[in-house]
Amino acid sequence: MPNRIGGCRYVGGGTVRPVSTPGSRNFRIGHEEREQAVRALNDHFAAGRLDMHKYEERVGQASAARTAGELDALFTDLPTAASTQVTVQHPTAPYPAAPHPAAQQAGWDPNAPWGRDPVTGWPCSDKSKVVAGVLQLFLGAVGAGRFYTGHTGMAVAQLLVTLFTFGIGAIWGFVDGIVLLAGSPRDPYGRPLRS
Repeated sequence: MPNRIGGCRYVGGGTVRPVSTPGSRNFRIGHEEREQAVRALNDHFAAGRLDMHKYEERVGQASAARTAGELDALFTDLPTAASTQVTVQHPTAPYPAAPHPAAQQAGWDPNAPWGRDPVTGWPCSDKSKVVAGVLQLFLGAVGAGRFYTGHTGMAVAQLLVTLFTFGIGAIWGFVDGIVLLAGSPRDPYGRPLRS
């Protein structure tokens, strides 16, 4: 039978440890329990139950706590989560989404409403390659095709070059129109222009 010394018990190897009462919360805690307590304190602070000074003080104590009892002491004057929870009735099923008119067509892809590039599989742009090319051929001096595709930086550059070279720079816009029609141009988001 172990010897009792004061409120402690003598254990066979020479160690003495306090006798814990049943239901005591003096067991050690880890990082997860400390973080959970800090999150709960955050919720109480956000709800206005703690002022800034008390909040900072309790977060410091929660971070330094070593036992569950030390964490419990931080919440003695605060309501429990169950008493502060507000129950909201939600509909059991969400409202059905209105079908897109083109969804009736076979093979319609909502992620690529303008179709997909047959070679790469990328979703196509909402801009047309032919429209961009024709605009560049006839109005390339002012960068109209590049404004159309969304490449405003290049369009402004074409306009400025045309102005500063007294019209000679319009050749750049014409050549760019041919490149748009013959090549595989993309919009600013990397999507290929529709054919």
